[in-house]
Amino acid sequence: MRRFLPILLLLIAVIAAPIVLRKKSELAEVGKGDDRLVIITPHNETIRSEFGEAFAKYWKEKTGRSLNIDWRVPGGTSDIARVLDSSFKAADEIKKPGVGIDLFFGGGEPDFAGQVAKGRFIELNVFKEHPEWFAESVIPAHFTGETFYEEHHKWVGSCLSQMGICYNKDAVKRLGMPTMRSWKWDDLGDPALAGYVALTDPTKSSSVGRAFEMMIQEKMQQAIREKGDTPEAREEGWKRGLNLLQSMAANARYFTDSSSKVPHDVAQGDAAAGTCIDFYGRSFEERLSKHGHPSRLVWTAPLGGASISVDPIAIFRGALNEAIAQEFVNFVLSKEGQLLWNVKAGLPGGPRETSPRRLPLRRDVYSTENLSRFADPDALPYERSGGFEYKRELTGPAFKALAQIFRAMAIDPHHELTGAWLAMRDNMGGQSLQETEAGRVFYDVSHISYERLMKEIVPLMNKKDPLATMRAMSTISAQFRANYEKAAKLAEKGGAP
Repeated sequence: MRRFLPILLLLIAVIAAPIVLRKKSELAEVGKGDDRLVIITPHNETIRSEFGEAFAKYWKEKTGRSLNIDWRVPGGTSDIARVLDSSFKAADEIKKPGVGIDLFFGGGEPDFAGQVAKGRFIELNVFKEHPEWFAESVIPAHFTGETFYEEHHKWVGSCLSQMGICYNKDAVKRLGMPTMRSWKWDDLGDPALAGYVALTDPTKSSSVGRAFEMMIQEKMQQAIREKGDTPEAREEGWKRGLNLLQSMAANARYFTDSSSKVPHDVAQGDAAAGTCIDFYGRSFEERLSKHGHPSRLVWTAPLGGASISVDPIAIFRGALNEAIAQEFVNFVLSKEGQLLWNVKAGLPGGPRETSPRRLPLRRDVYSTENLSRFADPDALPYERSGGFEYKRELTGPAFKALAQIFRAMAIDPHHELTGAWLAMRDNMGGQSLQETEAGRVFYDVSHISYERLMKEIVPLMNKKDPLATMRAMSTISAQFRANYEKAAKLAEKGGAP
């Protein structure tokens, strides 16, 4: 027995260490407080921990009462939507006013717009209590074509987000791609990156779905500038946008369910580049920078085609802790709460341990004094938006349809897509792919025209008939698969122009 005693003591130490070393604040958060707040969120542990601790401290100082925050993290926003749909359906059946969740914190504007349409949010008090915060010089109603708060005050942005591109400098240099300039979305469709692009499934992530929408919008706006806003110009821009998504998807190594996997794999060199939201990219850049040496991973906002959107916050109807939830919204929008998003950890006004590396919503916190403490002092979203403006009337009504079309066009027939792509790349002798017979077949999207999208596919999806939608997408996917197989055969024969 004595012989095994050291081993037994070591095992006890290993098991007990996380509990013994856990911070007092973390133990307090797990225990029962005087008050409780239930928040559903896709936010990561850093944001949950920093905002949870900061608000609990604020609440204690204001009321003298301790607070236990119950974070619910079922997954990404698509997972949250499923949980909410199921929970509210059950609550409505028994005529219960709420679902036991107070706040929805984080996600994309389309996710919150969907919840508003279903009547699940209540009006936020912050608009009445602090009307001065909603001046153009503090929190504008709109910017780069994006909505920053809902017109009936059912949700409000909490911080800013921008989708961009992350790339591994060593990997792209090896593949012959540029490393010293900002990339464009088109660069992700360069055949040199075949098999080295990391993408997220847009049906699993609304932020990625919005990025793909921006790529299409950029092409549509280019065509409209060239030809005027006519049906023909919209069709041409739509075609160019889908063709870009085809090329990009043909380069894809995979389509992950988790957006955070993309910068991780790019940093490791398992992929050379990918779509990546700004705070993931910046966090990985910081993590990989050692002893003054630049990170091998670079995040860049694409030249054009990237608006600046918000991560909203809202309160559910029937919230059991509505008063505390309203105060939480006020705190997040206060200068104190806004500085938590980007001030370096440990500095005055900053987080305790880790900066979330998000950009504050409020314009008035981007002062010289505050920026000197920011983790990203050069990221000035209101000054460096790039001039792109999202135009909702072009693709906004089709947001959900776009994700399903991308799946039908690129994910389901991915084997055939990549087969045709490689055959064209290897057999075209340097010719422009779109000018060859194989390329014309590959890039044929006439069966899913912009007119059909707006007049047939969008109304179909609005009917919320999953079987009908699935049948339509299956037909679309079969046509793309046939095109890719035909393009591959033509390319192998030389695909003469």
